Amino acid sequence: MTKEVLFTMNTAFRGTYNIYGYHFGVGERSACIVGAMRGNEYQQLYICSLLSQKLAGLEARGEIVPDKSILLIPSLNYSAMNACHKHWLSDDTDINREFPGNPKGTATSRIAYTIMETIRDYRYGIQFPSFYLQGRYIPHVRMMQTGHESRNLANLFGLPYVITSDTRSFDTTTLNYNWQMAGTEAFSIYSGGTERINQQDAEIAVSSVLRFLSRMGIIRYNCQGGYISTIMQEEEMLSIKADDAGFFHQIVGTNEEVRRGQRLADIIDPMDGRVVSEVTAPTDGIIFFVQDQPMIYQNVMIYKMIKKLHL
Repeated sequence: MTKEVLFTMNTAFRGTYNIYGYHFGVGERSACIVGAMRGNEYQQLYICSLLSQKLAGLEARGEIVPDKSILLIPSLNYSAMNACHKHWLSDDTDINREFPGNPKGTATSRIAYTIMETIRDYRYGIQFPSFYLQGRYIPHVRMMQTGHESRNLANLFGLPYVITSDTRSFDTTTLNYNWQMAGTEAFSIYSGGTERINQQDAEIAVSSVLRFLSRMGIIRYNCQGGYISTIMQEEEMLSIKADDAGFFHQIVGTNEEVRRGQRLADIIDPMDGRVVSEVTAPTDGIIFFVQDQPMIYQNVMIYKMIKKLHL
């Protein structure tokens, strides 16, 4: 393993700010892995730390295929993480809304530009972003439909689901989109959560990446076969919103099969403890996402579920 400074700049109060990359193997720019871009992505950074250990061990044993190389970038925004802040400290901008970047722009735009120029020639790109909803969800691969996506390759991670979604206007400033436009086979791995470390989901994410790298002939690694992924559109999921505000008492969690009318959760009045509404399943299916905040507001998303197909 070799460590390299990919980006550096002077800051007003924190001295020199560096972004580091860790190289494994030598040769063809085979795969690049990018971790936390936001200051609350602890799970994503933790996964990268586990991957670093795994890849270093494989390299030491000669298990990285000759003339193949892997670049791991654990974090682009660790200063915000040190300050318990989600976005860039000085102007609250989101690095994953700055790609492909501008070398003469703001700090986050310069970071995005430098990183994009560094990683654009890698054959495969893997990113660990955070989910747009706060809560727990089934680990999965997510892909934008840009016309350059490869569902067949996404299956090789062996995760339960491959979720595809239409490209929205703000998606064009994300790393995944710009990676695809640059010719890289890019995949986003969602690992169950964001602000809290979940060991089991982290290990699932690490195994999925090693499985993919092995199947693409980049490393030699004996791994379990994983799942035969179900491919589905995000728009096919059902969204369940809260009818009332109050304490959220979860009864059913992620990856559980439910029947139509089954009680999923209660919403409790925070003053007198009454159950003000019961959350029930609108159809048969599998719970894909559940929010994990103790108190919720009216009309917010609390569950997303995958409808069960009746054959």
